[in-house]
Order: sequence, then C-alpha cells, then structure tokens
Amino acid sequence: MLRVPFTSKMNAESIKYSLRNLKHRKLRSFLTVFSILIGIATIFIFVSFGMGLYNYIDDITTGSSVDKLIIQSKLGGGLDETFALTEKDVDTIQGVAGVYDVAGTYFKSSEIKYKDELKYALVFGYDPKKSLVMDVFDIHIFKGRELVSGDKYNAVLGYNYQFSNEIFSNPIELNNKITIQGVEFKVVGFYEKVGNPSDDSQVYITEDALKEIYPNASYGWIVAKVDIDNIDVISENVEKALRKERGLEKGKEDFYVQSFEDLIKSYTSALNIIVGFIILIALISVLVSAINTANTMITSVLERRKEIGVLKAIGARNSEIVKIFLFESSFLGFVAGVLGVGFGFIITFIAKIIINNLGWSFLSPYYSFGLFAGCVLFATITGAISGVIPALKASRINPVNALRYE
Repeated sequence: MLRVPFTSKMNAESIKYSLRNLKHRKLRSFLTVFSILIGIATIFIFVSFGMGLYNYIDDITTGSSVDKLIIQSKLGGGLDETFALTEKDVDTIQGVAGVYDVAGTYFKSSEIKYKDELKYALVFGYDPKKSLVMDVFDIHIFKGRELVSGDKYNAVLGYNYQFSNEIFSNPIELNNKITIQGVEFKVVGFYEKVGNPSDDSQVYITEDALKEIYPNASYGWIVAKVDIDNIDVISENVEKALRKERGLEKGKEDFYVQSFEDLIKSYTSALNIIVGFIILIALISVLVSAINTANTMITSVLERRKEIGVLKAIGARNSEIVKIFLFESSFLGFVAGVLGVGFGFIITFIAKIIINNLGWSFLSPYYSFGLFAGCVLFATITGAISGVIPALKASRINPVNALRYE
C-alpha cells in the first residue's frame, strides 16, 4: 500500500518514495546520470584550465610591466638584421614626451656548451644598470645574484639548468663554467621558475658580452617606461617619431609599438574565443543530456501511469505529483553534477601533475569553490528543467483513466 502523506512541501516520506522509484529503475537512472556527468566533467575541465590561464595573465598584468611600451622589428625581432633596431632608435624614443627611460635588449639563438655537451638556447644581452628589460620578464633570482656592471664574462641561467636531464645531463651549479659560442662564462645565478621550458632554458649576459660575441647584433626589443596615464597617446607619439626618424610613411612601418596591455588583450581575446568555443561544445553535450533526462522521465510517467492514478485517488494534488517528478529529475542532475565534478577534478589533478613535471606549470588548472558549486548547481537545475514537462504531464493524468490503464 502506498504511504505518501501529501502536503504543500516535499516531506521525508515523499522523498523516500521518489528515491525508491529511482532505485527500482537502476539502469535507466545510471544512464541518465552518466549522460549529464560527461557534460559537467567537460565543463569543469575546460573552465578550470581556462581560469588557470586567466589567473596567469592577471598576475602578469598586475606586475611591473603595465607601464612599459615594447618596440620590435616586424621581421626577426633581433634574429634578422633586415630591419634592425639601433641606438639611434633608442635616442629617438627617449626624446618623446612622457617617456621616462628606454633600454634595448639583444637576443640570439646560440650554442651553449657545458662539459662535453652542446645545446642551443636563446641568449639575452642587456644593460644591468637598467632594470626595464627584466621588469618586462618579471622574474627574480632563485639562487645566486643578478648581473651587475662589469660582469662581462658572467651569466645568469634559467631555472631548468639546475637539474639533471632538463637541459644537460648533469646539473649546473653556481660558479660552474659554460661556453656561449666558444666564449667562456661563469654562472653567478639562476632565475626562478617561469613555468615553460623555453623561458626556463634561457641564458642572460651583459650587452657588452653579447656584442663581443655578435659584433653586428641589433636590438631585439626596445623597452620604454612611460607615463601610464597617457600610455596610448605616448605610444602614438613614439610611432610617429620612429616613422620620421626612419623615413617611413604611415602604414608602412617596419616596426611595432605595443603596450604590454595590448599584448595581454590580444592573448586574452584569443583565449576567450577558444574557451568559449569549448564550453559551447560542452553545453551542447549537456543539452543532449537534458533531452535524454526528459525522455527518461516521460518514459517513467508512462510506466507509472496506474501508480499516479492511485496517488491521485488517495488525495494527491496535481502540485504534489509535479513535486515528486521534479525532485526525481533534480536529484538525478545533482548526483550527475557531484560525480561529474569529482571526475573532472581527478582528470585535471592528474593533468596538473603531468604538466608541472613537463615544466608547463603556467598551464595548470585553477580551482575555486564557485567552480565546484556552480557545476553541481548547473547540473541540478538542468535536471530540474528536464523534468518540468514530464512532471506537468504526470500531474494532468486523469485518475479514472489511469486506473484502467494496462
């Protein structure tokens, strides 16, 4: 005999009744949960990775690079001398109103030798008296010290040189000697971990040392510290001054002038498109799951037609029948959300360990309470919405006809 007291709210007996029905249809309930679970796990995975990248970008934009302009050649950026940036360009930029300081940096792909091993890495040459370039990189010394004036044959290395088989078979330690293009340098420091193998394998020397190795080298970048309140106007004025100095027409520049904010915006825009597209695919998956849930609930209504007739015959109102079926669909969504979040967390946690071991820690996922709760809530609401039509259909069943239903 059915024992379901009917009140204006779902009570313990009504909930037990709904749970018994879901348990009685284990396979169908499992398939419904599984279909929603996949969509929620997908959303969790890509949102967590997207949040990780957004946080990484936010850390950069709130650093010491926000008041900098970066000027670089359209071809080569220091690796090709066709459109070289020179000391004359530095002087021109320095003369623009609102520019506080200017510094150039050289970079070359070079042979790095340690003991009997030979590797290739990007070597940066800069003036240690000016911190502009290193402010843009926004990295700090992990061990040892920074370069200072007079360190002509000293070098600071990226983080990965300290470990076996990251770059060389043997780790490099402070005061060890390496050779760059056949010239010997003493290692005086290591920079902290940046999070990707390219940055963590770079070598830093003074500009005097780099110009000795590469006598005809031109600047790869010119960095200008400017008045941040007028950075857009100053950027335009720097571009005009360089066009005039280099004898170029507007639109035919052989250089770029970009603020760090411009660079970040371009990265963020691309990231927004990628993450948005992936989430759209995941939402389509959830929509399909919602349709599947609705189909499951409609089938349940048809199978329980006679049972619904009995409930209505013993006093159940239409609103109470709606609540029973809405609870069942919401509960399926809730379970799917919890399992989907758990499944997504396990996958991202394993991926995080792998990514960190590969040296790409800036790609690590980011977790927040809002992400966990949001995914579970979204799954629950999806389940509830899926059950609205079946619940209304169930509530409108005529008890007399239902009791005759075979």
